[in-house]
Amino acid sequence: MRRFIPLILAAALAASPAVSTTAGASTVAPAAAEPIGIALEGWPYPFPVSYFEFVAEGQTLRQAYMDVAPTGKPNGRVALLFHGRNFPASYWDKVIRAFTADGYRVIATDQIGFGKSSKPDLPYSFDFFAANSAALLDSLGIRQVDLVGHSIGGMLAARFTRTYPERVRRLVLEAPVGLEDYRLTVPPVSDAFLYEREYGLTADAYRDFLKNTYSLSGPMAEIEPFVTLRERLKASGEYPRWVKSFIKSYQMIHDQPVVHEYSLIATPTLFIMGSADHNAPGKPYTTKELGAGMGRNADNAKTIAASMPNAQVVVFDGVGHLVHLEQPEDFNRTALGFLDR
Repeated sequence: MRRFIPLILAAALAASPAVSTTAGASTVAPAAAEPIGIALEGWPYPFPVSYFEFVAEGQTLRQAYMDVAPTGKPNGRVALLFHGRNFPASYWDKVIRAFTADGYRVIATDQIGFGKSSKPDLPYSFDFFAANSAALLDSLGIRQVDLVGHSIGGMLAARFTRTYPERVRRLVLEAPVGLEDYRLTVPPVSDAFLYEREYGLTADAYRDFLKNTYSLSGPMAEIEPFVTLRERLKASGEYPRWVKSFIKSYQMIHDQPVVHEYSLIATPTLFIMGSADHNAPGKPYTTKELGAGMGRNADNAKTIAASMPNAQVVVFDGVGHLVHLEQPEDFNRTALGFLDR
């Protein structure tokens, strides 16, 4: 059973006293220690949010998404955006505005376990997320998309393209993780171990993680709202369930590599990488010797692209893991230049 349930949240968000929006960017007021639920109720997204409802293993789940119409002359195409692990779909704001101005209809979804979507006690897998995303497109009557995936969303985009090649016209992978098989360098770690690490993470430690692990070149103001968001989640009575859901995505990255599948992707593909991006999930959990060889992401992308039938790589010098936030104009120009061919 699958149902499409539109839910327009703009009015409710505008009425929230703890939140303000300026020029499409979300900011949180200083008094934002106010708890927020793990479905991010009251957290502003730049465009109205709707929900796709379906049943999985006897549980009714709701997948959040933004469906944004073109603001420029319509080009007849749809762009589907897959987010990274530490951010909800709201961080695509500037990308959505650039793409819709170029004539795209844009679908930006929160995967199950992230953002405003359900946080079920179910196994997470790239196959599960890909199937959910395909079903969402079916519910909207969308047959084919141009697909953009960032970080873990790049791993999902690769699996989606492998599973539904006829549904992806062109593929853009922004700083994808999983360009190596982490099982070869990082030992398995338990859910309990990850739970304790995540549960004890302070605001300062999380901010440092984003800045240093992602080698950010842009202003920290771009990520500060998400540090605040995590603090508000920590104040919620549902936070333990959020952490339990969040650590499943780490295990998915570690246990479900997609790097061996790239040579099988014939879809025209563009990797957009930052030269400073050395993000490697699990690196803190391995030895110094093994960790030293991890995270050579731009070089890995070049090697992988050379093995693919139709792929290319663009590397932004001095940029880290969040290319579309660090260099938004350059990212949008590069991505759209590739997609508009």
